Amino acid sequence: MNEILFVSEEDLYCVVQPGVTREQLNEHLRATGLFFPVDPGANASLGGMAATSASGTSAVRFGTMKENVINMEVVLPSGEILHTSGEGRSFRKSSAGLNLTELFVGSEGTLGMITQLTLRLHPQPESTIAAVCQFDSVSGRVLFIDFKLNSALQYNIPLAKVELLDSRSIQAVNDYSKTALEEKPTLFLEFQGSESAITEQRTMFFDIAEENRSISWKQADTLEERNSLWKARHSLWFAFLSQELCDLDGEGWRGYSTDVCVPISKLDEMIKAAEKIMKGTYAEDIFAFLGHVGDGNFHIFIPVNDETFSELNEISHKVGLAALELGGTCTGEHGVGIGKQQLMALERGAVALDLMKTIKKSVDEKNLMNPGKVIPF
Repeated sequence: MNEILFVSEEDLYCVVQPGVTREQLNEHLRATGLFFPVDPGANASLGGMAATSASGTSAVRFGTMKENVINMEVVLPSGEILHTSGEGRSFRKSSAGLNLTELFVGSEGTLGMITQLTLRLHPQPESTIAAVCQFDSVSGRVLFIDFKLNSALQYNIPLAKVELLDSRSIQAVNDYSKTALEEKPTLFLEFQGSESAITEQRTMFFDIAEENRSISWKQADTLEERNSLWKARHSLWFAFLSQELCDLDGEGWRGYSTDVCVPISKLDEMIKAAEKIMKGTYAEDIFAFLGHVGDGNFHIFIPVNDETFSELNEISHKVGLAALELGGTCTGEHGVGIGKQQLMALERGAVALDLMKTIKKSVDEKNLMNPGKVIPF
């Protein structure tokens, strides 16, 4: 199930089977001047990305899978075949009935099996530059987040990517990817558009960043330089595992990532709350932050083994509760699975949870599809 079935250059969409990967699709599209923008970092299958409502570095500009799936073919537990937007349909908008596509995007395989996807495509940008912007302290980082909210958006700077790595993350990336960034809180950024627009964006952004206590700015103009920067950023998970897990005593260490998302105006408070939660835990000195600060989503990377698993669950639950208290969600892009069911129930409320159960039982009365996940049966 890994074939690209159709590409419409005129209407900016494609039809693919669920096993097609993001990189496979974009390589196929290269000559058309189009691309599929959702980039979770890994070369994931597009069916899996739809099932989890995947997101990633480009969500600040292009949205998540929910905004980029037009139609799906799904095999229901009954064996019936559902076309969520109608068979053969690829429209950009519709108000005809309930939005079944969004019901299945993010359902984590609990309602049916995806066998085909119709995806929204986008023109490749005329010009792209990447940059890193560093700050001297956590306070500088927090000021920048405030700046992102209050200044960049007001100036209509169309950032394509905005990623925040803390100093421990930068240290791990330097060791793993052989980069030479200062070990300070760092923003990875990308601007896209016409050459004239990017020049204007870059100048405006640089001025605002300076006003908000940035200490250094490095720009990557060539494709090779940009790829090097983003390869370093996307290697963070493996860099973290390579650095932290090798230095720990004991056996069976592996990595875990939280996944909360809050309103951008609350991200400052959320990061402070998370830092407070981590103090006094076994992981106090061995965790790292990564933030998709353009949409309020951030992760704490934490090592865990069998001995620390119970405490990790407590940490993760507390971080989730802190996000809910700030009007956020327990999971921005990784999904609910088993581990976040209690938090999801608190987030959505009893009425919403009962409706989810009703939908699940109506579609899958024998509980065949990914039983035990997301929705308690």
